[in-house]
Amino acid sequence: MPVEKITSMQNPRLKRLVRLRERRARDEEKAFLVEGYREVRRALERKVALDELYFSRDWFLGENEAALLSAAEAAGARLFELSKEAFAKVAYRERPDGILAVAPQWRRGLAGLSLPAEPFVLVVEAIEKPGNLGTILRSADAAGCHAVIVCDPVTDLFNPNVVRASTGVLFSVPCVVEEGPAVLSWLRARGIRIVATSPAAGKLYTDCDLTGPLAVIMGSEQYGLSEFWLSNADLPVRIPMAGQADSLNVAMAALITLFEAVRQRSGRRP
Repeated sequence: MPVEKITSMQNPRLKRLVRLRERRARDEEKAFLVEGYREVRRALERKVALDELYFSRDWFLGENEAALLSAAEAAGARLFELSKEAFAKVAYRERPDGILAVAPQWRRGLAGLSLPAEPFVLVVEAIEKPGNLGTILRSADAAGCHAVIVCDPVTDLFNPNVVRASTGVLFSVPCVVEEGPAVLSWLRARGIRIVATSPAAGKLYTDCDLTGPLAVIMGSEQYGLSEFWLSNADLPVRIPMAGQADSLNVAMAALITLFEAVRQRSGRRP
C-alpha cells in the first residue's frame, strides 16, 4: 500500500492526533496514542490492532525502524510519513524517536481475568499522576503480577504519559478498571487475602506473610488509601520510614512491597 506523506501543518490528521492528547477526545473516539519505538513494538508483539502509524525518518534513532514499519503494515496499520516539523507538532515527547501510532481502547472486566490457583494481584486506588500509574504498571510487570486493578481512577489508563511511563507493558499486564466495592466482592469470592499499605499500620511489610492468594492495595499520592480499603483489609502493613518524610512516592512504595512479596513467594520467607 502506498504511504501517504504529510507535510502541511494544517492537515486534519495532525489536528486529530493533537486532540487525542486530551481525555475527552480519547473517550469519544475510543482510541489513544502510542508513541515510541519500544512502546509500538510491544503493542505489536501483543497483537494490538494498531489503526494508524505515523513516522518521520528525520527523528529515527536507530536502524530497526524499517522492520517495525513493515510489521505494523503487515498487521493492518495504515502508514503515514510526516515531515520533521509535522512530527514535532504531534509528538508528545520532548525528544521524539519518530514513531507514533493510534490504537483502539479496550475494556476488560473482572470476569475476564484468568488467574492461577495462587494469584498475585495489585490494586491501586485513585492514582492521580499518569507517570505514577505507568511506573506502577511497569513494576507490576517486573514483579510478575497476574493483574492490575485500577479502582476509582483519577487519570485514565490510556493517557499518553501512562503508556510512556509503562514503557509499553500496558499491553502485556492484564488491567481492569472497576469501582472499589465490586473489586472487594470479587477478591472475597476468590479467597484472595487483602494487604493494605498504610503509614499507620503496626506491622512492617517484611514481617508479614505475603505468600498465597494475595492482593496488594496501594492508595493515592495525596491521601493514601481510603477508609473503605483500610477497614476491609485483612492485613495492614507499613514500610519503615527513618527520616522526616512520612510517606514514599506511591510508585516507589508499590515497587518495594511487590518485590518483598516476590522474595517471599520464591521461597525465602521472613
